[in-house]
Amino acid sequence: MKLIVGLGNVGADYDGTRHNVGFMAIDRFASKYNATFKEEKKFKGFISEIKINGERIILLKPTTYMNLSGDSIILVMKFYKIDINDLLILNDDLDQPVGNIRFRAKGSAGGHNGLKSIIANLGTEEFRRIRIGIDRSKVIPVIDWVLGKFTKDDLEKLDLVFEKSISGIEAFIQEIGDNKIANIVNS
Repeated sequence: MKLIVGLGNVGADYDGTRHNVGFMAIDRFASKYNATFKEEKKFKGFISEIKINGERIILLKPTTYMNLSGDSIILVMKFYKIDINDLLILNDDLDQPVGNIRFRAKGSAGGHNGLKSIIANLGTEEFRRIRIGIDRSKVIPVIDWVLGKFTKDDLEKLDLVFEKSISGIEAFIQEIGDNKIANIVNS
């Protein structure tokens, strides 16, 4: 069993914002497999369950808001007895330009509050993640930037990014190894 988590903030005010690119990526993956999400309050998130090549896959979008994402993830992991090696996080990354995507097998939070929450709840930095570039403004404060909407040009760049994220998720599910996943995802 695998757990794939897209990070973001719930509510119409946050739809299409840079901080919600993890939600956008997991929604694109779910759409490919005709998966629909249902809110599960006991998990503090929206959950979907699918099977790919006979393997059970849990998709999660936490409803805790970004800064408490780990609270939802740990509930799902404990309930389903999911090993840390079967967890993949999709999150935004200020330090990469829009159009870039990176797979990492482990690493620090790098200032990302969602990742900080996950690390605090799991007690380790050693979990896989796909980081999707949202760039960083030189003039707009970070909080306003991440909660701002993507431009039309950015959204066009994200189409390829989402296709790569789907390929990365599928490679993760197939357990082809971190180096091979990185070769597929990293641009």
